[in-house]
Amino acid sequence: MKFIGWDHQRLKELVALWNSEIGMQFPLREELFIQNSFDDTNLLQSGSFIAINDENQVIGFVVSKCWQENLDVQMNPDIGWIQVFLVKSSYRCKGIGSALLKRAEQAFKERNIKTVHIGRDPWHYFPGIPKNFEKSKTWFEKRNYVSGYIEYDLIRHDQNRPNCFNPSRCDVQFTLLKKEEKHEFLSFLQRCFPGRWEYEAIHYFQRGGTGREFVIAKKNGNIIGFCRINDHNSPYIAQNVYWAPLVNEALGGIGPLGIDLNERKNGYGLAIVEAGISFLRERNIHSIVIDWTGLVNFYGKLDFVIWKEYQQMSKDLSKELKR
Repeated sequence: MKFIGWDHQRLKELVALWNSEIGMQFPLREELFIQNSFDDTNLLQSGSFIAINDENQVIGFVVSKCWQENLDVQMNPDIGWIQVFLVKSSYRCKGIGSALLKRAEQAFKERNIKTVHIGRDPWHYFPGIPKNFEKSKTWFEKRNYVSGYIEYDLIRHDQNRPNCFNPSRCDVQFTLLKKEEKHEFLSFLQRCFPGRWEYEAIHYFQRGGTGREFVIAKKNGNIIGFCRINDHNSPYIAQNVYWAPLVNEALGGIGPLGIDLNERKNGYGLAIVEAGISFLRERNIHSIVIDWTGLVNFYGKLDFVIWKEYQQMSKDLSKELKR
């Protein structure tokens, strides 16, 4: 058995291993794996490895990331992410996982990374460890990873419901973003939601986005809120439609969404989600997912229910860096 560096030539084997182990719950497509685990500039090559057995077969792998993009976006350079960590069932309890993790953590230390999160990376698959992977959670706890919040993916099916939403109110208008509003929209995000959401919007436009994936709320002619909507025609595979193969029809996604701090408590948040649902329904999409949220009760008002659960886990490397 040996460990080799991250290698695109092993793509099909890596995807096959993923799908043989967790594909029933999280079916992985090659296109998505390339997008998230090969093409991301934040991939930490020195912390990403593949475990190979004596027959030259893939039996495990780890994908590590840290912030490396040259973008003027508020992302914390002290944080590292373990995007994926997987060992073939028949090879577990043989020290392979420990060896992979040790190599990943060493690469983080060499870059002075102070905190490591499981998942939650740019171009992530999961906001934590899937909640039903209890053995994985226990395994990481023994290696000084600490639990945080529980996060959820929510889903709603509404084939038989009438579409009654009126996208205009007396004080706010809900429309799809126009191309010519791009710079105004990015300025709004930089002012109100700097960081990850701004980052995702920048990449959206860099990859050919035209605006059809963003519902905006305008008041007195100014953008005061937004809601991302995704479908199979979006310029790349977005987080809330990652697991579309699990749904036997077209799947749409909603989120993230946000309202200017000065305009909250007016019902605009719920209204912009309703607008997003309405626009998706116009595209003949009736199954909709909201990923990575803790706002179960808020979205429950629109009949979204829990679909998947995740346990956030992190490790403080700062003490080990001082040794």
